[in-house]
Amino acid sequence: MPENELTGADARAWLLAFADRIDSDSDELTELDRRAGDGDFGWNIGSALKRARANLHGGDPAGVFQSVSDTFLASGGTSGPLFGLWFGRLGSGPSAPWTVPDLAGAFETATGAVRRLGRAEVGHKTMVDAMVPATEALAATRATSWREALGEAAEAARAGADSTSGMVAHRGRASYLGERAQEVLDPGAVSIAWFFEAADGI
Repeated sequence: MPENELTGADARAWLLAFADRIDSDSDELTELDRRAGDGDFGWNIGSALKRARANLHGGDPAGVFQSVSDTFLASGGTSGPLFGLWFGRLGSGPSAPWTVPDLAGAFETATGAVRRLGRAEVGHKTMVDAMVPATEALAATRATSWREALGEAAEAARAGADSTSGMVAHRGRASYLGERAQEVLDPGAVSIAWFFEAADGI
């Protein structure tokens, strides 16, 4: 298989690496959410990914991402359905190994769906603050290797997540706290950065 095509096995390894990161560092997400929400974010995403481990299947990236969607849709909180939608829309990508343009197109579709459902834009202090920069990096990349393209997306997602410190939230429970949660990183954006960073080294 050409190195510039993301396979189903690559997608499974990526999701398992993401699950490992969440499993080891979910307390960090929980603490962020405790300071700016109801404190259940880390537990919700962690439990969804634990269920996903036993349900990862599919011969191509679209199938693998689709297999994760239902576990998030069944999880609690407001983030579960958004992650479920995101992975579900990624699951509508090509039924074959993905090139970099395939990656870019799939994430554009998925991120657009989350923005519409959550009515969130960059600057609202949500997961969209990391999703959109990552998606834009994939659309703009000149890389032919999916590893290099996802590395660029990870850098953009991390910068987007870090930018949520200093924002006043416009969506979610953090919006009720206003300036009291202004300096807290958004846990959803942090988790999206972790997702893209998990592709490094698989």
